[in-house]
Amino acid sequence: MNALFIDCRPVLYYPHRSGVAIPELVCTDRKRRILVLENSMPKKLITLVAFGCFMGVALPGTTRQVRAQAPASYPTAAPLNQYFIPAKASEIELARSAAPASISGGAEVLVLTKDGYVTAVKGGNGFICLVERAWGKSTDDPEFWNPKIRAPHCLNTPAAKTYLPIVLIKTKLVLAGKSNIEIARALKAAMEKKELPMLEPNAMCYMMSKQQYLSDDDKQWHPHMMWYVPGDSAKSWEANLPDVPAMAGYVPEDRMTVFMIRVGHWSDGTPATH
Repeated sequence: MNALFIDCRPVLYYPHRSGVAIPELVCTDRKRRILVLENSMPKKLITLVAFGCFMGVALPGTTRQVRAQAPASYPTAAPLNQYFIPAKASEIELARSAAPASISGGAEVLVLTKDGYVTAVKGGNGFICLVERAWGKSTDDPEFWNPKIRAPHCLNTPAAKTYLPIVLIKTKLVLAGKSNIEIARALKAAMEKKELPMLEPNAMCYMMSKQQYLSDDDKQWHPHMMWYVPGDSAKSWEANLPDVPAMAGYVPEDRMTVFMIRVGHWSDGTPATH
């Protein structure tokens, strides 16, 4: 069994990353590349491509790797005002759309300001909802600076305590005007100094917003749930194997594995038809 590295950088995962391999083929444009992947990979891994994080997935029968690099569409940061949502109420509504109202209605809600994420609504159920921006991706992602990206997340208590600090430190560095290279170095240093907490068991989030904008090519992807696990842990779920519903990808920059399971409806209860 050889490793197939899937280029999911054009979309957000948040998490998120780099590298691709399309067995025996090189495609010059993204639509053609996705078509080849659809014809050469199990259905559950097609969804993994659309999800968009840096991940290596083991597939049987892969004998050759061909790297295809997506061009950097957004090489530098846009003016900071382009990353903000002018109406606070609109950002609160968008953040809450990440999860069903039964969860998001009792959650704390964060909004992005020039000073970072701040609490706009206090909650009581332990969940925190927020709209991540493009820097939720890895720093080498071609859309790391895309100001149009809006990725509503609703994090449970373990994720709020141990995953959210990664988002907050990257946001602080972005607002301070740091480059993506400087952000990568600062994140690595924080992890090596153990300034960021270890991911707790059961850290997860909902990403079920119909209004999500995960990349220029995948503005509205599938509703899904994600789990954050330390290290390269895909084997622990036997994710990505035939007929297994769980997908997983290792995110080296964040030193975590992101597990993902698609769900059949959006947070408002309407069916997801694509």
